[in-house]
Amino acid sequence: MGLPGHRRTSSDKRRRLTHIALSGISVNHCPKCGKAVRPHRACAFCGTYRGRQVVKVAAPKK
Repeated sequence: MGLPGHRRTSSDKRRRLTHIALSGISVNHCPKCGKAVRPHRACAFCGTYRGRQVVKVAAPKK
């Protein structure tokens, strides 16, 4: 017959949950326009990636 399990203490629970914490978003800056861009993605403002124009972006309305 099995034995009852051990009680989970609050420190055990906190120690287990430390690996679930959210991390911050890393942000780079576009070398052409200087806007904030996520790494390995084309710039949404000017459409460049690694110095090349890869996405056609409509001109901003004034």
